[in-house]
Amino acid sequence: MNWHLLTLTEITKVLNTRATGISETDAEVRIQEHGPNEIEEQKRKSVWQMLLHQLTDFMVLVLIAASIISGLLGDVTDTIIILLIVALNTIIGFVQEYRAEKAMEALKKMAASVARVVREGKQKDIPASQLVPGDLVLLEAGNLLPADVRFNECFSLKVDESALTGESHHVDKIAVELEDGEYTLGDRTNMGYKGTHVTHGRGSGYVVATGMNTELGQIARMIQKDDTETPLQKRLAAFGKKLAVIIFIICIVIFGLGVLRGEAVLHMLLTSISLAVAAIPEALPAVVTISLALGARRMVKQNVLIRRLPAVEALGSVTYICSDKTGTLTLNKMTVQQLVETDAGTQFSELPKDDLIFIALSLNNDVTKTEAGIFTGESTEVALAEYAAGKGFERSEMEKSFPRVAEIPFDSHRKCMTTVHTFGVKYLSITKGATDVLLKKVAASQQQNISQWQNQIDEMASNGMRVLGYAAKILDALPENISPEYMEKDLVFLGFAGLMDPPRPEVKAAIDECRQAGIQPVMITGDHPLTAKAIAKSIGIVQSNDDLTLTGAELSQISMEEFESKVEHVKVYARVNPEQKLNIVKALQDKNQFVSMTGDGVNDAPALKNANIGVAMGINGTEVSKEAAHMILLDDNFVSIVKAVREGRVIFDNIKKFIKYTMTSNSGEILVILLAPFFGLPVPLLPVHILWINLVTDGLPGITLTAEPGEKDVMSRPPRAPGESIFSDMSAHILWVGFLMGIVSIAVQAYTINKPDYHWQTMVFAVLCFSQMGHVLAIRSNTQSLFSQGIFSNKPLLGAVLLTFLLQLATIYIPFLNPIFKTEALSLKELVIVLAVSSIVFWAVEAEKWWKRRRQ
Repeated sequence: MNWHLLTLTEITKVLNTRATGISETDAEVRIQEHGPNEIEEQKRKSVWQMLLHQLTDFMVLVLIAASIISGLLGDVTDTIIILLIVALNTIIGFVQEYRAEKAMEALKKMAASVARVVREGKQKDIPASQLVPGDLVLLEAGNLLPADVRFNECFSLKVDESALTGESHHVDKIAVELEDGEYTLGDRTNMGYKGTHVTHGRGSGYVVATGMNTELGQIARMIQKDDTETPLQKRLAAFGKKLAVIIFIICIVIFGLGVLRGEAVLHMLLTSISLAVAAIPEALPAVVTISLALGARRMVKQNVLIRRLPAVEALGSVTYICSDKTGTLTLNKMTVQQLVETDAGTQFSELPKDDLIFIALSLNNDVTKTEAGIFTGESTEVALAEYAAGKGFERSEMEKSFPRVAEIPFDSHRKCMTTVHTFGVKYLSITKGATDVLLKKVAASQQQNISQWQNQIDEMASNGMRVLGYAAKILDALPENISPEYMEKDLVFLGFAGLMDPPRPEVKAAIDECRQAGIQPVMITGDHPLTAKAIAKSIGIVQSNDDLTLTGAELSQISMEEFESKVEHVKVYARVNPEQKLNIVKALQDKNQFVSMTGDGVNDAPALKNANIGVAMGINGTEVSKEAAHMILLDDNFVSIVKAVREGRVIFDNIKKFIKYTMTSNSGEILVILLAPFFGLPVPLLPVHILWINLVTDGLPGITLTAEPGEKDVMSRPPRAPGESIFSDMSAHILWVGFLMGIVSIAVQAYTINKPDYHWQTMVFAVLCFSQMGHVLAIRSNTQSLFSQGIFSNKPLLGAVLLTFLLQLATIYIPFLNPIFKTEALSLKELVIVLAVSSIVFWAVEAEKWWKRRRQ
């Protein structure tokens, strides 16, 4: 129902109500029909349901199975480590899900608890939950609106709707119907909405919607959905399932080949099970968690607070950043960009000609100045007062010469404000307002200049400025009735000021970095389309005629199919409502885009919740928007989003490096055991060797890859496709390096097995371990040489490699460990051979990177 277009007579007829309110009997019938005026919630999960949900992940189930098998094999250490990892991930997942429930709580806090109504001609206070459509609600400054209402009386009534619409200025309310047309929520000036609050004046209105039928209720309905999985969560789930099947098949093959070759059935069974445990990268969940936690910690220093840990990595997949304009792309501070002074003629000959416009700027405002020297008041007036003060015309000083004696406040009908000041024995009347209104009030002596001024005004408006005009006249005496009709006619036009909330200086470079990284920035604003497009052009969001601008009104006229056909060409959205913002997210997602959406108002919560990455504002954001978002910008700055995207890419790179490292190591271990029988050799590794290599090499060295700094090209390559396999560019590496590890190990076995002076099994054990240490150093970068990176640029990794090296030597050279690990002390000659052969993998991977650099 378009309540804002109906007359009050039509409203009372549709709602079956009257100026004396509805009866108590009517109220009881209506509350049965419409239900209580409350925001409803979906049934919540219990704490135990949330905890159990964390344990249903396939990778977690595989890890639990691996821990049980490790325990049966007697490897208690591995069992404890795996269970600790499962517990850590369960706790973190539970905390994330529990916090996600808080968005609804924040929304419910916005509801008023008590409402003052007129029923049967009598005023009474009732619980706001008992309001029904047709109730007549009385409102005054300080009240929260308890439901959606259509105003029937307004006395200087102003409402702060910023939480709902995102518009920071307080809205002057009216009681008359609006002309036919499309209106966004913020433009429906005869409507009031649940959760907004009255800041000035008083009024009354008929309740037109309650509970979930209010605008706030619609938002609640839109945010009550399950969180979508991040690309990494989807990839890891698929990876876990495929890996489990592959490991199962390989273990059966190895068991069968060993038995056919004549190995003991129990020995091959233990070897196969040990290999299965080793092949599962149980450190992967820990690496992912640590990577995300370290990334979140680093992001705080970049003014980004992560609310949901998986969002850290998901940032690296972002293809679209849909950003609010005010405060994020701009400074959130109106400033005067241009001032045009006109020829006032001879009427003001007693005043310095060049000072007239500055006198007007300084006197015609209600700005105050704090003891700290800060101007406070409405943002546009503050900008004008600051500009005048900067030129030496400060209101407090000017009013000593021009005391204010009368005023006509601004109202939305006149679009003007007039102040009257004593000026010697005369009076100076200054009027400020919209230029289209002021130019109609200009005296006949200036009429011939109007078209020239209008051209200048149009040009300033097309450059994104809000233009306000100033006019004045001198009176010999004050009339008894200081009315707009008398005071605001036959004015002398003094000039006009162009104001703008200017772009942040650093934003243009950040937009350029986005484009270089294959990310499309999009502006969403409540501003006029011309203003929005001008600013978008100046910072590089709009670059060509193919880049479209769409208004909320235009968006409401087209189907979703038509919108989706052009959504990738739209770079600016102006005056859109909450549902349209949500549709923007959905349309881009339907085009397989990975969307980051910023917002600060309650109206933004559905879009933030449904976006792949919802970004709330830390300074100006509402509690609801923060609870619905994945991350919060502590400085409300677009540049911080770009820094966070970079961090997300670095984190995903490091997780991939760990997977590359651990899967190559595991494939090397599998191939050593799988290939030995084909060369007529016994299985070279014992179960204890497999489990030891799995513990020390997959553990610390792999985890310290999370500390790897970002590569130089991290923001000069396109975003990875959300559906892209985690193995997309590393499968070949895993296979050929794993094969190389297997071949060099078997080569050592074949060379030494029949020589009595060599301890072949210990040598193979050591070669496989040290090869993996060389590999982890070499894969720190996909293309850059370790020597150009600097061996000390990741000190935690270097320390982990040295520690693993020493622990491996301990299993060989400490006598009491020899029987435990079935090892024998190696001679210097044997150790040199082991170290030399182990380095082959390192040099081979360095050669691969050299080849990549040459091709680039």
